[in-house]
Amino acid sequence: VKPHDILRKTFGYESFRPGQEGIVTTLLEGRNVLAVMPTGSGKSLCYQVPALARGGLAIVVSPLVALMQDQVAALKLAGVAAESINSAQDREENVAIWRRVAAGEVRLLYLSPERLMTERMVGALSRLDVQLIAIDEAHCISEWGHDFRPEYRQLATLREHLPGVPFLALTATATLRVREDIVRLLQLRDPRCYTASFNRPNLTYR
Repeated sequence: VKPHDILRKTFGYESFRPGQEGIVTTLLEGRNVLAVMPTGSGKSLCYQVPALARGGLAIVVSPLVALMQDQVAALKLAGVAAESINSAQDREENVAIWRRVAAGEVRLLYLSPERLMTERMVGALSRLDVQLIAIDEAHCISEWGHDFRPEYRQLATLREHLPGVPFLALTATATLRVREDIVRLLQLRDPRCYTASFNRPNLTYR
C-alpha cells in the first residue's frame, strides 16, 4: 500500500506536512531516522503511516500512559488495529491484548520502556514480525535531556534481537548534545536526521 493512499484513506489528509514525507520514505527504505519536530507538527503520522505501509508489527515506545491510550483510541476510530499494554489496565486485559499481538492481529503496539525492556517481552517480540521501532520522547535517553529515564538506555539492546529493523527516534526538543546522545546511545547506524521548522504560522506571540 502506498503511503499517500494510507494518509488519505486512513487518516483523511490529502498531503503530508513539511518533513513528514521524507521521514516516511526513509523508514520504508529500511534506514534509521532521528527526527526533531515541534509538538503539533504531526510526529505520530511519521511512524503510523510507515507502520501500516510496511505491514507486520510496529512497536511504539512512549513514557506516558495517557498519551498511549489517546493515540490507540484515535487509531481504533480510524479502523487501525492498535493496542497498548500498560499498567493502567488489569492483567487479564493485557494478556488478551498480547494474544492478539502474538496472533498477528495488531499493527501498532504501544509500550512503555519499562514494560518493553524485560527479558520476557524482548524474547517474545523477537519471534514476531516486527517491522519498525518508534521511540517517542527520545530525549529521555540522554541524561542531558530534561526527563531522564534509565530504561531508555536499554533500548539499544533491541538491535541484537531485532537486527535490520529500522528505528525512528522522535523528540520535540533536543540540543545538539542531546541529539548526539540519542544517536550514540540508541546505536543508530547511519541515521538520516530531520529537524522540522519551529516556526508555527498558526500561533501569534504578543
